[in-house]
Amino acid sequence: MHALDGVKVLDLGTFIAGPFCATVLGEFGAEVVKVERPGGGDHLRRFGTDTECGDTLVWLSEARNKRSVTINFADPRGLELVRELIAWADIVIENFRPGVMEKWGLGPEAVQEINPRAIMLRVSAYGQSGPLRDLPGFARIAHAFSGLAYLAGEPDRVPVTPGSTSLADYMTGMYGVIGVLMALRARDATGRGQVVDIALFETIFRALDELAPAYQRYGYVRERMGADTVNVVPHSHYRTADDQYVAIACSHDDMFRRLALAMGRPELSAPDRFGPKQNRLAARDEVNKIVAEWVGSLTCDEVVTRCRAQDVPAGKVNSIADIFADPQYAHRGTITTQESRIGPLAVPGVVPTLSETPGEIRWLGPELGAHTDGVLDEILGRSVEEITQLRADGVV
Repeated sequence: MHALDGVKVLDLGTFIAGPFCATVLGEFGAEVVKVERPGGGDHLRRFGTDTECGDTLVWLSEARNKRSVTINFADPRGLELVRELIAWADIVIENFRPGVMEKWGLGPEAVQEINPRAIMLRVSAYGQSGPLRDLPGFARIAHAFSGLAYLAGEPDRVPVTPGSTSLADYMTGMYGVIGVLMALRARDATGRGQVVDIALFETIFRALDELAPAYQRYGYVRERMGADTVNVVPHSHYRTADDQYVAIACSHDDMFRRLALAMGRPELSAPDRFGPKQNRLAARDEVNKIVAEWVGSLTCDEVVTRCRAQDVPAGKVNSIADIFADPQYAHRGTITTQESRIGPLAVPGVVPTLSETPGEIRWLGPELGAHTDGVLDEILGRSVEEITQLRADGVV
């Protein structure tokens, strides 16, 4: 049994943000039908590292558990097939620019008319309303517009994209999961679906802790701080004697007291030294210098061992090579190896872990149109002859 057995998802999206929501739902048992353009398919198939099967590593990992169906939206018969899939679905996911679905006659009103119980997830750069609603956008633009990129990097250097990742896409997909699951819960009470409207920038802005109240209340504009954290110190990355980096987090006074013990310098946590948080913040550079010198005199393993002995949160700043060798990742199944069209492939595992209805990866990203015949037959009731004609006419 899976948590979402029986839930039917129609994935009309492209790239990552909307489709990632469908991916997570599919991991926990939802049946996901992904509609793609005949011939080319989702652009995600060509985003990332190319492989010998013709699709990228990103596609193979992120299109897991989906049934790929090709439908030509330019043909009225294709749009009719999509309408029938909307009638079948519990959740309809799209992440086109606002207005595109309406152009096809598949806006919220049309979806509700076709299927009053359908929940429609709409993902866009700036949301379905507002002066910027019609503009395109990707994760990088969301990082910039949300304020995250402004905070990322070293002082007086070019703002960076954190981790060079599509963080906004994945976070928006996760918020999409939250939204549609809440809408499903509401549908249990009302019998009706609704629209879930998410903007890429909003999901990032929501995670920026006290940035908004600090500005509104005190006019404080946070600047780039490198690896440091605004309200506590030491809370950063420090280079070790063997040229590694260690993350150390001291979020309160008692934690700093324990770090001082780990360093063999308990006097540092005295009330007239750096024991109180305000003293540490006032002497940020000095405190960081003391910690950096101590870390720099030891190997990475020595620093981590001494910190953990005093219950101080610390860990190596891992590369992906470190992660593959880490026993905690192995124990948790955070990386799992699955069969794919290019052979065994290591991909991120399913998150979160449910004790009674765990998720699973049943297959990785499929070939374009691999499930078209099956979906047209099993879900839409088309005969073999009808499917053959639709394919001959370029409808699928």
